Amino acid sequence: MYYLILKAAVSGVIIALVSEIAKRSPPFGALVASLPLISVMGMMWLWRDTHDPVRMASHVEATFWYVLPSLPMFLIMPALLRRGAPFWPTLGFGCAVTIGLYFAMIAIGPRLGLKL
Repeated sequence: MYYLILKAAVSGVIIALVSEIAKRSPPFGALVASLPLISVMGMMWLWRDTHDPVRMASHVEATFWYVLPSLPMFLIMPALLRRGAPFWPTLGFGCAVTIGLYFAMIAIGPRLGLKL
């Protein structure tokens, strides 16, 4: 149980730090947010828990393919915000597009030979 609390606390601290950094410097905050820190920590915890190279390889490869559907959100949201769209609906729309693209990836990926 303590291990789970530690993982949640470390992840939460990273999110809080990104928010604080972005308040001072949006570009630097974006750089820190774009780093795959959570993915790397997840890999380290998965390795610690399993020591299974096949599982790790599968996890890392699937992470790559699941990042791709999230990328359009980072183009859609700035475009809408610059046109005067309110933040919350813009965020909701960006998330909805991402969720739709995730479902598309889940449906299409295996047909393309991806193991997701």
